Amino acid sequence: MQENRTPIIEVSDLVKRFGDNTAVDHVSFVVNEGEVFGLLGPNGAGKSTIIKMLTTLLPPTSGRASVAGFDVAQQQMAVRRCIGYVPQALSADGNLTGYENLLVFAKLYDLPRAERAEKVRRALVFTGLQEVADKLVRTYSGGMIRRLEVAQAMLHQPQVLFLDEPTVGLDPVARKAVWEHLGNLRTQTSMTIFLTTHYMEEADSLCNRIAIMHLGKIVAQGAPEELKASIGGPDVTLDAVFTHYTGNTLESGGSYRETARTRRTARRLG
Repeated sequence: MQENRTPIIEVSDLVKRFGDNTAVDHVSFVVNEGEVFGLLGPNGAGKSTIIKMLTTLLPPTSGRASVAGFDVAQQQMAVRRCIGYVPQALSADGNLTGYENLLVFAKLYDLPRAERAEKVRRALVFTGLQEVADKLVRTYSGGMIRRLEVAQAMLHQPQVLFLDEPTVGLDPVARKAVWEHLGNLRTQTSMTIFLTTHYMEEADSLCNRIAIMHLGKIVAQGAPEELKASIGGPDVTLDAVFTHYTGNTLESGGSYRETARTRRTARRLG
């Protein structure tokens, strides 16, 4: 648990409807400065919809949410200036080098010209990509692409970094490498990290606190150890916690559309 208890994300009674479908159903939670907060659940649970509302890509139907004190519906530009965002979909350009991708983002973030080269260099070193900085991104492995996308999102040193399924489509080795770099980000900076995932091990190893979603609602919240303790002894896993609170295993969730999107992402990263 983090000692710093100053809220940086506050969500109250948030709702998102698409026609007759309620994707997010009166959700409330708080994320504190400097912590890693994980939103856990199967495809279709509402995780990506929440992250899109918090990053101002979707307007809420009702309720309220703020990031760094700025309302996501009323102060969108202020929110965007203080966040970084790594979406599920591929955001790096395969026809550019890693360095060139980062330089494009440095310009988009309007970083001062005199600072761009140094900030790009630091981001490459931090994510372990300095040796391949001059290679085309289409030659990168899936794990390298994800690390580049994290580097892009943190170039301007955002207060909050949003990661939507950061290891979807990666093989176990690449997934572990991304986890290690996110772990370094957690320990070496004061940045708040908000991630969505359906990998239990990912949530358990990276997150200070977790909220479990099911059918658009949050059904449990707490530190991983607290959630495990809530249903039994020391040998309880997060898989068991998820099954207990939702009545389902992660593999049972997700529509055809969600599954197809995940597989398209896997092909791009593969």
